[in-house]
Amino acid sequence: MAREQRSALAAETAGVPGAPIGGSAPPDPGRAKAAAGARLRAALRRPRRWPVPLLVALLLGQSAVAMVTTAVQQTPTIDEPVYVAAATDYLHEHRLLLNPEHPPLGKLVVMAGVAVADPHYDPSYTGTQGQVGRHLLYESGNEPGRLLLWARLPVIALTVLFGLVVLAFAREVAGPAGGLVALALYAFSPDVIAHGALATLDVPAAGFVLTSAWLVWRARRRPWRYLPLAGAALGAAVATKMSALPAIPVLMLLAAVSVRHARRAAGRAGRRGTVAAGVAGAAVVAVTAVAVVWAVYLAVDPRLRLAPAESVPALHGLRGRLVGLLPFPEAYRVGVRMQFGLEDQPWQGFLFGRRYTGSLWYYLPAALLVKTPLGLLALGAAGSAAVVAVRRLRPAAPYLLLPPAVLLAAAMTGSRDFGTRYAVFVPMFLAVAAACVLAVRWRWGPLLTGALVAFVAVSSLRTYPSYLPYSNEAFGGPERTRLRLHDSNVDWGQDLGRLADRLAERYRGERIWLVYKGSGVPAYYGIHAGDPRRVPPSEVRGVLVVSGSSVAKARGGLAELIDSSRLVDEVGHSIMIFRR
Repeated sequence: MAREQRSALAAETAGVPGAPIGGSAPPDPGRAKAAAGARLRAALRRPRRWPVPLLVALLLGQSAVAMVTTAVQQTPTIDEPVYVAAATDYLHEHRLLLNPEHPPLGKLVVMAGVAVADPHYDPSYTGTQGQVGRHLLYESGNEPGRLLLWARLPVIALTVLFGLVVLAFAREVAGPAGGLVALALYAFSPDVIAHGALATLDVPAAGFVLTSAWLVWRARRRPWRYLPLAGAALGAAVATKMSALPAIPVLMLLAAVSVRHARRAAGRAGRRGTVAAGVAGAAVVAVTAVAVVWAVYLAVDPRLRLAPAESVPALHGLRGRLVGLLPFPEAYRVGVRMQFGLEDQPWQGFLFGRRYTGSLWYYLPAALLVKTPLGLLALGAAGSAAVVAVRRLRPAAPYLLLPPAVLLAAAMTGSRDFGTRYAVFVPMFLAVAAACVLAVRWRWGPLLTGALVAFVAVSSLRTYPSYLPYSNEAFGGPERTRLRLHDSNVDWGQDLGRLADRLAERYRGERIWLVYKGSGVPAYYGIHAGDPRRVPPSEVRGVLVVSGSSVAKARGGLAELIDSSRLVDEVGHSIMIFRR
């Protein structure tokens, strides 16, 4: 054996200059250099995966930073004290008392932050839910800014997680580059940032609907793994806001479509079996959603005691019968009746300078046109067309387009023209659809897509930190939003703290008159002002401060005061300062 090994070694070293017979050859510098070069070229050709996670982290990180810093600076919006008070009552009293017109899940999310803040709470305090909220924030020994920030942080975290859903959904439909495009559009969306930074329910409900649509899409490959998860996400949406109810039949239908596709892919195309399996898939989604809603109410109060703090309107006719058929807890049905009662009230609206009572069916599309970045509008429209026109993308069309279309149509029938927050699901789904533009084989497509994404980013960054009053460049930017829209589109009471700083900086010692639309308490921030509507106009001299929504809908004496004053300043594009 030793002789054979020596013979083999001699054969290997034969013809190699300088190689000793029967010994090991010394390293050849040239050969080693060539091998090293080959390894380097192979490493360069190997796909590098680290830039994608880094980009994802950067995009989500900037979104989180924008939301957190905005949350720190903003005072309570109109709805937040109510939700924070309800969350605190859940935490301490475990009862379904406050804010029954909305289901509990979104407030349970807020409760996670409230639990960390551990506020003082007086459960015996009586009053409307708005009064209870103000008492908790300003009259119970709590620091409003700290409590509100902790209440907002869980919603911010949830908004960031929904960004991962946008990334995954778009990546599966349009590829890795499409996923990054969708995530960038989502992360820079001013509406998503504005409402994701608040302890409210709009972004959580919309994000859960998006998650359910994504999971139903995934069910095309493994239906019985993903349909229960899709039902859970749908139940979470319905347990957050009742406006998500129209999504139930849509996602049940899409679940049946996914099961049908999965059976065909597996070679089981029998008509009767396919129909039965589709019905079973839809039933799994519906039953799971209903179970989640029950679980959420039981988590607040295992005994499901119903004690709403405010009156519950009676419903008759078809609406009453439909509400009675809902397979949800009685507390949920009470909330639906309260929502219908709110819909029956004569609300005031404002659109493009027009004041009106009631609602306009085209209000939400018009408001979305104003408040959605131009780049997202262009890419979303092109992507929606691509997902219908391109054959390999066409299976995704109903999953991307049908849920937002049905939810938007339902929202357009509402009587409260208060803002695009009622349709914040639109920019979310639009971001995913926009990724599909990269599937169109056009030489300049990637370059144009990148330019439009950059345009969205710049437009969003320019409005920082005033995201609520954002409007795109075609409508003059955030400085002019108040001329076209009102309420949560512009002025939701968020700038009371900034107003206090401005008055102390520029108008110290002057007589202040204030018409503030919000839930904050001006005196807490050092603003001591009179109400100009309670004195004769001749006595109103000095500095007149009016919230943007009040300016938009001003009539009578307030309108005369504004018309006879000179606009000298504004705060956060939401509060106007006049001099008289």
